[in-house]
Amino acid sequence: MDTAFILLLASTMPIVSAQSASWSAAYSKASASLSKLSQNDKIGMVTGIGWGKGPCVGNTAAPSGISFPSLCIQDSPLGVRYANPVTAFPAGTNAGMTWDRTLINQRGAAIGAESKGLGVHVQLGPVAGPLGKIAQGGRGWEGFATDPYLSGVAMIETITGMQSSGTQACAKHYIGNEQELNRESMSANIDDRTLHELYLWPFADAVRANVASVMCSYNQINGTFSCEDEESMTRILKTELGFPGYIMTDWNAQHTTANSANSGLDMTMPGSDYSNTPSSVFWGQNLAKAISSGQVAQSRLDDMVIRVLAAWYLVGQDQGFPAVAFNSWSGGQASVNVTSNHNQVAHAVARDSIVLLKNTNGTLPLNKPTSIAIIGTDAQTNPSGPNACTDHGCDTGTLAMGWGSGTCQFPYLTDPLTAIKSQAASDGTTITTSISDDSSAGASAAQSAEYAIVFINSDSGEGYITVEGVAGDRNNLDPWHSGNALVQAVAAVNKKTIVVIHSVGPVILETILAQPNVVAVVWAGLPGQESGSALADILYGRTAPSGKLTYTIAKQASDYGTAVVSGNDNYPEGLFVDYRHFDKSNIQPRYEFGYGLSYTTFAYTNLAVTITVSAGPTTGQTAPGGPSDLFGSVGTVTVQVANTGSVAGAEVAQLYIGLPSSAPSSPPKQLRGFEKLSLAAGASGTATFDLTRRDLSYWDVSQQKWVVPSGAFTLYVGASSRDIRLQGTFTPGGGSTTSTIISSKTSSTISTSVTSTSVATSTSITSSSTTSKTTTTSSTTSAAGPTQTAYGQCGGQGWTGPTTCPSGWTCKVSNQWYSQCLQ
Repeated sequence: MDTAFILLLASTMPIVSAQSASWSAAYSKASASLSKLSQNDKIGMVTGIGWGKGPCVGNTAAPSGISFPSLCIQDSPLGVRYANPVTAFPAGTNAGMTWDRTLINQRGAAIGAESKGLGVHVQLGPVAGPLGKIAQGGRGWEGFATDPYLSGVAMIETITGMQSSGTQACAKHYIGNEQELNRESMSANIDDRTLHELYLWPFADAVRANVASVMCSYNQINGTFSCEDEESMTRILKTELGFPGYIMTDWNAQHTTANSANSGLDMTMPGSDYSNTPSSVFWGQNLAKAISSGQVAQSRLDDMVIRVLAAWYLVGQDQGFPAVAFNSWSGGQASVNVTSNHNQVAHAVARDSIVLLKNTNGTLPLNKPTSIAIIGTDAQTNPSGPNACTDHGCDTGTLAMGWGSGTCQFPYLTDPLTAIKSQAASDGTTITTSISDDSSAGASAAQSAEYAIVFINSDSGEGYITVEGVAGDRNNLDPWHSGNALVQAVAAVNKKTIVVIHSVGPVILETILAQPNVVAVVWAGLPGQESGSALADILYGRTAPSGKLTYTIAKQASDYGTAVVSGNDNYPEGLFVDYRHFDKSNIQPRYEFGYGLSYTTFAYTNLAVTITVSAGPTTGQTAPGGPSDLFGSVGTVTVQVANTGSVAGAEVAQLYIGLPSSAPSSPPKQLRGFEKLSLAAGASGTATFDLTRRDLSYWDVSQQKWVVPSGAFTLYVGASSRDIRLQGTFTPGGGSTTSTIISSKTSSTISTSVTSTSVATSTSITSSSTTSKTTTTSSTTSAAGPTQTAYGQCGGQGWTGPTTCPSGWTCKVSNQWYSQCLQ
């Protein structure tokens, strides 16, 4: 690399000063400190001291020239690994399923507070990669959602929470780390538009949130190892996104001395391989030699150090930061208790992330039943203890987190059996159990009970551990431990069978839903230490369920269109991942992205849209996250949501946007807003979606800019990606534009059932359905009835408008009550 170019890249201060006051102040302090450091000090601050050679999983050397500590760098995204006591929070996937910005922020703040209290400077999380394009991917549960918009919001809230508590966040794994198989050798070959619109999007939001550090991943990106890749680290992350912080390696993800430094890497971890082989240290004195020989410019080292210093100052760690209070290698017993009241945050996240998938005839909530049979090993804590397996590398007992480095120790684990028994004692309910996965034993326990609750799960994790033949990525999407057979046996003898699922990701539920006696299905995910108590809140109606899916549950694994690959992954699906793929390919999912039932019903009315934006590319100066005009407000969408039921509940109103046809090969619709409203029975509230220029743009690969396309945009507002209640259009023009409302629907569902023969979904509508329609388009009449000539409904329960489509258009039925004429 040319030395002049290195000097240019190192000149980050003017951009930072112009765009971020907080970073500017941090850089001023960092510059003053840099001048006091020796060369050895600088080398030590960017090189780990070796695996197991400090109290944390990653440690740097403390410089002698200034008052700066040995940095303690520690896993994980859901709690402080290798320390106790700490709070074992619900996994990222559960935080996402709350769709609750406040709760996600509180979870981040609590994790940050515990980290700081234990002396951890850098907490390795949150996770934006994997995004979750592969349903079987081993670590998808560490992230928040398969959608970049939702993942990006969760990244912002988590990072803001963590760093407000005084701990540096580390956004990971950058980028394309979507599977465990061959993760240290495979190449993720991602085209430029897909990279920007899907996988880079939440990392850009992390940079917008002033994330202190970013971790580069093990895999190659377009043929170059991530931690050696100048394109992704320097050109995209540091230059295009204006990232002022530092990039660290995943553990042992570095491959060279000079090339990694010249490509933009700022810190190597842990500084050696796990056996501490001296020759495995790429930096340290090898970096010093590379600088002396001219292979790496001195300015590049100074840039590394000033970034590390600035992040430390940014979070305020130069004032009153505590010493490390635990040792990862000697049991992790902390000298302080940092858990405070964080169990309350963990409980709220676990409770509000539970998704009710099915609830025939109002089976739930339970109301003082005479008897319940509790069935399955997943109902009870591992008899050997919740922390019996290293890094949770086993699937024995109830599943509350996956396995690998993204875990922590449970201080305790409230399991479902204990929580249900506690309520049953108050209700006078008789409990029988079969805490095994034996079908015959389960059926025997269930046959005389009023209700049977069957607990099943599906586990995965990081590839360095293999559990029951699963080396990180799941082998299939079936329940573990013959869960389908267990449910079949129980449902054959009990007419009120409830299934509770703890899972790292999607599970194929067709066998379970085909059982006519399965009357309710509850998706509990990975709920952390408060698992049982949070579940009991939902089962007994102390709180109405309000979680929504953050991925699609398909009818068969092949419907996803993606899978774990053995070689390089060329990302042939492009932009069409999860619901984008299902929509484009007209595949009916079992449960769509954004889906979730409640114990009450909600009606949507009064869609209003005001947009002020012109078509064309971004033009603003680079700020953290990208061009400054990319994130300014360009409009607002509002909708009224009413709780039309008899109990309090919370609804997640979701906004999806379809780009005009001038945007090449785009998904039919993409999430671009959401708001969770808590409403008393009979109450109404306003969901407000603030739109930015990025929300209305696509990445133009020729211009290398975000571009707002010309033409008519379509707005979809509803309760899920397919339960669309209101729809409208607008066309950018530079002025204020109010949309045309094409269709609206105020019906709501609270239960679904599946027949045993066809396994086809039928929907029970429990509130009256009224539909209004305003459109400027015309319709014609045929022998089959009126013809709908524009986007809108063309049939379904409660629909009284046109029922057939014109030539060349097809009536696409999304569900029993909603359809559209599409080309």
